[in-house]
Amino acid sequence: MDERILKWLFDIKMSIEEIDGYFESEDRDFSKYKTNLMLKRAVERNLEIIGEAVNRIITRDDLFISKISYAKSIIGLRNQVIHAYDNISDENIWSILINHLPKLHVEINNLIKQENIDFNA
Repeated sequence: MDERILKWLFDIKMSIEEIDGYFESEDRDFSKYKTNLMLKRAVERNLEIIGEAVNRIITRDDLFISKISYAKSIIGLRNQVIHAYDNISDENIWSILINHLPKLHVEINNLIKQENIDFNA
């Protein structure tokens, strides 16, 4: 196992946990999210990091494309946030936070556990 892939998996994990941390003290409320520019930018930045890390992982080892669900969509979101920033939908980002990020978190934790075992073998 390539050490860089494990590092990028940890980067994804940390970004997801950072996003989750933004909502620790209050409920996930779309109307509050929508009006909080600083929160939106912080979430978007972490989604950029996640997308870039996924891109680096699958570029380094294309077998990970089948291990990370929606890898191409994650990379596409990163590209949209960076290059089409003026066309970002709050509703789309919110849907990702609620519906897809928790699943990705589980998946990444499982990959880290699996890869850590392989790495330490």
